[in-house]
Amino acid sequence: MLNRFLSLDSLRKKALSKAAPGILHDYLETPLTSKTTQCDDLVIVSLDLETTGLDPEKDKILSFGLVEMRHMTIRLETARHQLISIDGEIPEESAVIHQITDDQAATGIPIEAAMPELLQRLAGKVMLVHYAAIEQNFISTACQKLFGAPFVIPTIDTLVLAQRLFEHRNHTVQPGDLRLFNLRPRYNLPNYKAHNALSDALATAELFLAMASDMVPRPSQCRLNRFLTR
Repeated sequence: MLNRFLSLDSLRKKALSKAAPGILHDYLETPLTSKTTQCDDLVIVSLDLETTGLDPEKDKILSFGLVEMRHMTIRLETARHQLISIDGEIPEESAVIHQITDDQAATGIPIEAAMPELLQRLAGKVMLVHYAAIEQNFISTACQKLFGAPFVIPTIDTLVLAQRLFEHRNHTVQPGDLRLFNLRPRYNLPNYKAHNALSDALATAELFLAMASDMVPRPSQCRLNRFLTR
């Protein structure tokens, strides 16, 4: 409960004190991006996870997809998609959503190999997601189990930004309005197939750029704290 009232950097230092030497310790030693950094100078990593369910304590990460943004521009050459193997079978109700089969998952790498790469890609950067509870909680739970400390990162959540825009304009939020692929048509963005980690990461990056331009005239000249949600 106390963690809710600590600054992000205080949480980073607290986690660092618990982390065993290794990749997470190195990640947590990297200073966080300052809230006052101009957006044009940021490196933002748009990230999406596909999982077997919504409970990070019992469900597993099946894949991650990411793409970097520099100078408020999506850099497609940085795109990465990785399947993650798990012990046991993928629940049928989960496979129907993300279309990852047991055979496909078996070609992936174990979470012990995936997490070091993910942490290296995120170190010193800003994480962009749609509905941060999934990515934050699943990555943090994996870090706790593997490395003994939680995951800490500055975060922009397009779901939270959308909610703020709705409230600012006195729009009633209807069920489903804040879903990623229901928000995109509002900005004339194309439809992509949902629930592929890489295409969802790209879709989130595009949505953020459209929303940022809707929120301020020159988003690249704004400070990070204009869009930061955690």
